[in-house]
Amino acid sequence: MRTLGVLVGTLVMVAGTGSAEPATKIAYVDVQKVLVRSVAGVAAREQLDREKVTMQKEVDTRRVEVERLRDELEKKGLLLSLEAKREKEEAFQRRVRDLRRLTEDYQKELERKENALTQRILQDLTGVIERYGKERGYLMILEKRGASVIYGDVEADVTEDIIKVYDQEKAKEKKP
Repeated sequence: MRTLGVLVGTLVMVAGTGSAEPATKIAYVDVQKVLVRSVAGVAAREQLDREKVTMQKEVDTRRVEVERLRDELEKKGLLLSLEAKREKEEAFQRRVRDLRRLTEDYQKELERKENALTQRILQDLTGVIERYGKERGYLMILEKRGASVIYGDVEADVTEDIIKVYDQEKAKEKKP
């Protein structure tokens, strides 16, 4: 925190000296907003949603099987021999464990895929922000949430510009 205070103090002094040096420009970008609103971010979310639907169908199918086995045990349990009842109960417990494991595996897989997609977008976005900052003469561009920007003038918010530049670069990559 002390280093940040010294840096901000130095920047304020440099900006306020009125010297012939170029003015220091600092901006911020809301990366979360870029992830949600950029074309690549929307596409990643849609891809994850499609995969989630597919996984949910599989879980639902298995859940129906487990419920069918449970109903069968409840209805026919008294009519079965001890051995047959024990086998049905074991099969039921095995299916319950398998369903629980499948659900957990799918959740972990979705998290892993979401993290991978987010990391890929963030990596691309870092390059876009760096180029944007250099081209427009910014001293630094902060991430709005991670940098704890308590106040930021809307003029310093370059999020919309970053989304446009990022979307344009992604569109160029898709064209042959």
